[in-house]
Amino acid sequence: MRNIALIAPSGVPTRQPVHPGRFLERHFLQPLALSQTTAARLLGVSRRRMNELILGHRAMSADTAIRCAVAFGVHADFWLALQAHWDCFHVWRTLRQSRLSGHAFVDQTTRARLTF
Repeated sequence: MRNIALIAPSGVPTRQPVHPGRFLERHFLQPLALSQTTAARLLGVSRRRMNELILGHRAMSADTAIRCAVAFGVHADFWLALQAHWDCFHVWRTLRQSRLSGHAFVDQTTRARLTF
């Protein structure tokens, strides 16, 4: 098996980024003194959905991103970018760990031969 560099590809964070739910709590709910229940009502979502998002157990969906954009005045693509960074980091970490444990994924030579 050919060794490949375990350096993160361009656009993949090298440090664990903040989860969008945690960012929402730190930068919006706490400064505005909003409880999860109040925030859930403001966004028109269930309290469970809000709690799971804040705990990092639920992803920031496009629907939630738009609701946050309307409620807090931050663009929806900002929220989705936070989620994309989170997802990319965790997928890369999983791929790297599987490579280190002997499971192969597409190496650079194979990738060069693939055509889309």
